[in-house]
Amino acid sequence: MDRNAIIIGGGVVGLASGLAIARRGLAVTIVDADVARTAASWGNAGHIAIEQVGPLASYAAIRSAPGRLFSRGGALAFPPGQYRAWAPFAWRMLGAATPRRFEAGKAALSALAGAAMPAWQRLAATLPEPDLLREDGHYVLWGSQAAAARGRVAWQTADTGTARFRDIDQGERTTLAGLTRSASIDAIRFTNSGQVADLDRLADALEAALVAAGGTIVRGRAELVAIGARAGVMVDGVAMEADHIVLAAGVRSGRLIAPLGHAAPIVAERGYHIRTRSHDWPAELPPVVFEDRAMIVTRYAECVQAASFVELGDPDAPPDEAKWQRLERHVAALGLPMRGPFDRWMGSRPTLPDYLPAIGRSHRAPNLLYAFGHQHLGLTLAPITGEIIAALVADEAPPVDTRPFDIGRFDKQGQRT
Repeated sequence: MDRNAIIIGGGVVGLASGLAIARRGLAVTIVDADVARTAASWGNAGHIAIEQVGPLASYAAIRSAPGRLFSRGGALAFPPGQYRAWAPFAWRMLGAATPRRFEAGKAALSALAGAAMPAWQRLAATLPEPDLLREDGHYVLWGSQAAAARGRVAWQTADTGTARFRDIDQGERTTLAGLTRSASIDAIRFTNSGQVADLDRLADALEAALVAAGGTIVRGRAELVAIGARAGVMVDGVAMEADHIVLAAGVRSGRLIAPLGHAAPIVAERGYHIRTRSHDWPAELPPVVFEDRAMIVTRYAECVQAASFVELGDPDAPPDEAKWQRLERHVAALGLPMRGPFDRWMGSRPTLPDYLPAIGRSHRAPNLLYAFGHQHLGLTLAPITGEIIAALVADEAPPVDTRPFDIGRFDKQGQRT
């Protein structure tokens, strides 16, 4: 192998990739401008979602979209003022949703998701922070028996990959019923999904492990440039040399990779959460998905967070206050043991039209690798993505076939979407 690697992006995928490379003996520099940790890596639901193996680019998802619109009480939003961002994406998604492409995408995503939890176990065992990984599943809860009947059928007929679920027992029913005002709740429990106990501790642990492995973190803005047949990096206008460059910049990756001639039609899938330290949420309760309301509630070390929404648009557009207000109304209507005032967050999931990530090596600049576009599954897939990238740097066969994730699938000469 060569001597050094630069990772553009210090989110969970970038850190996991940088750490995996550093542990193979290369000098690794992570370049990241997000000092305040505002990215989706550090504001998500903490859920390791191995059950989500079906790409959302499907005819079923498209048919259901009108009923899931924010204007009708749902979690899906297409802000009119941001149509330049979401309209081309929606058109490409329609092309990616054919049954043939959906089945191919599900097979590819299933392979990644199936390797996700073992990769998380390997990574967590090496981190300086203990007990970051919890493997006690999660709940999917419904507020009425009618909703539960529909939801059970949907989950029983869904492909959940390696994930398994069961009916809740009476003790679990009592605990969950104690969270809400409703007397008619029902739920299932996934038994082998997982949770990160605290996202701030995870970020600290990954950064500390990287430094312990000889890596460095530079706070700055990076740009990719083409230098002949290779890629180069400029950080705040200053050139940095690298034998290997890994682009893991989330929603910014599409713009950054464009000078190399690659098309990466990313959209920002903006999610919202509210958090509070004033609560009576049970400490050991796994994440709870309130499926009727498309909301997931997670207990972290000191706080409880409620998260929701898929708002397609511009990552730099102002947040929509109505989303936070809707979350607060959900919490109040359910009678959840969470009290304001709430901290508010909005962040952008990086999503490609076929809902598959981009993971691989550039065919235009052989020293450039990429790992972005993980949509809702960045936290879930970060460790296995890091192992794949480290294997590619070492010219080894990756643990998962990367051909379905080749960014060339969007290049004009062979564009399928």
